[in-house]
Amino acid sequence: MTTRLRPGERLDDLQLKGYEIIQNPEGFCFGVDAVLLSDFAKVKKEETVLDLGTGTGILPILLAAKTLGRHFTGLEIQEESADMAVRSIEHNRLQDRIDIVTGDIKEAASIFKSAFFDVIVTNPPYMLEQHGLQNSQDTKTIARHEVMCTLDDILRESGKLLQESKGRFYMIHKPFRLAEILIKMNSYKIEPKRLQFIHPYVDKEPSMVLLEGIKGGKSRVKIEPPIIMYKD
Repeated sequence: MTTRLRPGERLDDLQLKGYEIIQNPEGFCFGVDAVLLSDFAKVKKEETVLDLGTGTGILPILLAAKTLGRHFTGLEIQEESADMAVRSIEHNRLQDRIDIVTGDIKEAASIFKSAFFDVIVTNPPYMLEQHGLQNSQDTKTIARHEVMCTLDDILRESGKLLQESKGRFYMIHKPFRLAEILIKMNSYKIEPKRLQFIHPYVDKEPSMVLLEGIKGGKSRVKIEPPIIMYKD
């Protein structure tokens, strides 16, 4: 299949079912956090999934390869990234399972039907807007800093879009914001159910945390064994 690559773009092999993704190394490229989140998220047969802030579409593509979910939707505000995502989906012939919508996370509940999705996943900006912010319109800055949306925006809209009493929310984030995350999840009735810390080395503090929440779930949290990324 002939794939339309624009100047500066490349095709990267995902080493999974022969799938590839279009990326521009001058912009934001996916990292190990997206792969970890795709392994942590549980998507059952015939479920519908929304990825908030999909970027170039890495999470929908990985989840389509790894799960039996019926349909995946990626929401992305940056038109250039959304365009790459659409072309990657066409390249992998996944148009029947994945849609990309260009839009604002802050307006997600008006873009989609309320209580529609079984699962929401998100790999959001980790840093507060003021932390080392250089250029607020830069693609990498938007991916890393809360310029276009905040944690509160993501959880508020997820609370509206998840199915009541069974909709599941999955996110990867930084441990230094864990207290804030848990409080806000609870305030939007997304009950934290499962946590897993990611450590770079066995003797180092965690650098990332994976979270699962259930819309309207009962209060009970399970801490999974940690993931250690590298040996000595």
